[in-house]
Amino acid sequence: MQIQVVCVGRLKEKYWTAAIEEYSKRLGAYARLDIRELPDEKTPDSMSPAEEEQVRVREGERTLAAIRDGAHVVALAIEGETWTSEQLAAYLDKQAVYGGGSVTFVIGGSLGLSPAVLARADKKLSFGRMTYPHQMMRVMLLEQVYRGFKIMRGEPYHR
Repeated sequence: MQIQVVCVGRLKEKYWTAAIEEYSKRLGAYARLDIRELPDEKTPDSMSPAEEEQVRVREGERTLAAIRDGAHVVALAIEGETWTSEQLAAYLDKQAVYGGGSVTFVIGGSLGLSPAVLARADKKLSFGRMTYPHQMMRVMLLEQVYRGFKIMRGEPYHR
């Protein structure tokens, strides 16, 4: 299976990159993983709503350009559906069998995803109503995808 993660912003701290490397290594036994880091826009503290929307649009254009044609897209969005780990595993299994074997997850920047990216998404997934840093979301997503593969295979890890 092919898992693509398109994310706005770079990981700077070593503890985040170490966590991503660990889960990337673990996922290698189950899927091909492609992480695309896109540059984020500068976001000063005092921005008007119109300026914030311009940032989302510019980041959204880069995000849409990074998504493969025909990809099944899951946008991580606070207003999305909340799934259990078992539901994510079932979704991944369904995509592996019936969805062409490929899923693209999209993580937005500090201001969220543009309306165009949300419209392109086939699913919107929420990890809860709280806001998380994009670095942490990347680690949480990879951990849950890894957990999903372990659940699908009936392997020990999920508790």
